[in-house]
Amino acid sequence: MAGGIIDTIRSMLDRERNVRLVASDPALTAELLLLFRMILADGTVTGEELDTFKRICSEAFGLDPEAMDGVYQYLHDYAYETSDIQSSAVFLDLPLERRKALLDHMIAIAEADHAIDQKEMRLLERTADMLDFDLKGTPTAE
Repeated sequence: MAGGIIDTIRSMLDRERNVRLVASDPALTAELLLLFRMILADGTVTGEELDTFKRICSEAFGLDPEAMDGVYQYLHDYAYETSDIQSSAVFLDLPLERRKALLDHMIAIAEADHAIDQKEMRLLERTADMLDFDLKGTPTAE
């Protein structure tokens, strides 16, 4: 019984830790928002896309993929106030590698279900353009 309570508390702390990390980093918030919008771009949320999103959250950002409920709620609330353009604009002053990583993550999610939809492609193209990249991964201007 004590183990169950400890596991519940640990889970709550992990969820709160994830939300604090995301809420305190505008670039991370913007990136997760764009990645989540990529999942939704084609109108169908697949398990492969969600698995890819969770893997990216874990590997690239150190977030616990099993404690993301609070992050999803935070992104949901934040999304009403933020456009793709505003999210992408956060990245303009960041290093080239960070901008490239964002685009790579978006492409990974778009490819996760083995098909890139037109809407996904438009979101990728708009984001790449705003980040000063062509889709071959090279900067268009420095």
